[in-house]
Amino acid sequence: MGAGGQQQMPGQVGAAAQMMPPIPSNDDYASDPEVWDLVVVGAGVAGCALAHTLGKEGRRVLVIERDLSQPDRIVGELLQPGGYAALQKLGLQQCCDSIDAQKVYGYCMFKDGDEACIGYPSEGQSGEVAGRSFHNGRFVQRLRQEASAVPSVTMRQGVVKQLLDEEGREWEDGHVVTGVSYTSATTGPRGATGHLTVVCDGMYSGLRKRLSEPKISHPSYFVGLLLRSCVLPHPNYGHVVLAKPSPILFYPISSTEVRTLVDVPGEKLPSAATGALQVYLRSQVAPQVPPQLRDSFLQAISDGRVRSMQNKSMPAAPLHRPGALLLGDAFNMRHPLTGGGMTVALTDTQLLCDMLRPLPDFSDALLTANTTAAFYTRRKPLSATINTLANALYQVFCYTGDRAHEEMRGACFDYLRLGGIYSSGPISLLSGLNPRPSVLVMHFFMVAVFGIGRLLKPRPTCRGLWLGVLLLWGAAAIILPIIRAEGIRAVFAPWLVRKPAASAHRITRNSSRIALAGADRLR
Repeated sequence: MGAGGQQQMPGQVGAAAQMMPPIPSNDDYASDPEVWDLVVVGAGVAGCALAHTLGKEGRRVLVIERDLSQPDRIVGELLQPGGYAALQKLGLQQCCDSIDAQKVYGYCMFKDGDEACIGYPSEGQSGEVAGRSFHNGRFVQRLRQEASAVPSVTMRQGVVKQLLDEEGREWEDGHVVTGVSYTSATTGPRGATGHLTVVCDGMYSGLRKRLSEPKISHPSYFVGLLLRSCVLPHPNYGHVVLAKPSPILFYPISSTEVRTLVDVPGEKLPSAATGALQVYLRSQVAPQVPPQLRDSFLQAISDGRVRSMQNKSMPAAPLHRPGALLLGDAFNMRHPLTGGGMTVALTDTQLLCDMLRPLPDFSDALLTANTTAAFYTRRKPLSATINTLANALYQVFCYTGDRAHEEMRGACFDYLRLGGIYSSGPISLLSGLNPRPSVLVMHFFMVAVFGIGRLLKPRPTCRGLWLGVLLLWGAAAIILPIIRAEGIRAVFAPWLVRKPAASAHRITRNSSRIALAGADRLR
């Protein structure tokens, strides 16, 4: 259906093939320049979008990817409208064509038999406002096709081992990053020299610790099922069930398939090998699934392909390293409940490309380093809003058994059902169309005040007042630590944040050796 069609009725077949062919690895080493403008580690969403955009501007780009065959994942399948808008600005909206992507117009929430449907806000937006959902692997392969089709982009299969300094040795602090060493799929160990190295090798990044101070938490697991020939109660909407102990998600990923993600909190998952996970899904989860979807849900369990992945959350904590930059999930992660990961990755990529565009080239290491340092600051308000919303909503939507928390959980559901600004404000944040930190904090505490007001009706009581105090305390205990982890000044007043300064002496002294190092590595 191309750029996103309507969900079809059971029995209709999607247009896209199940698997797309691997991207050919360009192993023509003789045509490699001595020094690449850009070396990109990882050909995922961020890496491909960055390579495509800068390559079309005439930069020589090398992309090194561990595996150029189609990925097979159960997340990264929903692109919010804000992310799709960034995709359009990057000139890559055609990547949603020919993969049977579906348009998504908003969310429907279910709690204790009640429903609340919230559409994406159209006020102030030009054209149709819709996200896109699809098979992640198909979308990534389309991005790779577009990037590799740019003449100045070289897509190569290989495993990056380490960052390199100007002497060709493993990079250590105090030096400029001048490229990477990698193992080619065809010729073995090699080196690549670049004026700028961007590491975007995903949530399992092996280079992250060299460029940041990661603090990774593991709040839960997602258990993924694929429901076939199943029509959602509200087609072309994402569905969120506020179940116990944590949410269940349903959304279309093709014209005949619906993805189900069951959140299982904690750091330990029941074993699928022993059948304990399947028993948990049938006995604890299935009774809470909307009746229209329950039979398909049970059938998907019986079909046998029950998959899982551990969710990760990691605030961005970069260490400014001249010559290198982090991007995507290697840099920053949030709970995937709200589907904000690709939106952050694409908006970050768009911002980085805009900031690098005025530079005639990247050979001026000091100017490039100052630009990448400024990028880390300028991206913060938008990304922190999406991160905070995802992590806070997840905590609110989880059932804990605490009375005050349950009052807040119910207040959030009923607040969104009010419509008007009470739903359009939060959904504009979730969609990535209006990612303003002040709007997020305002609505979060408006939900708390709304919940307190309900507790004081029809007349205030001591019990109601006490629950209200606990509700407000609980709301603050959820959102304030998240904002603190993101950085209060960076989120609300980025102009007050002291940008990490690159050492002019060190960069000037080292950058003059980059070209010589590149020539040596080509020999």
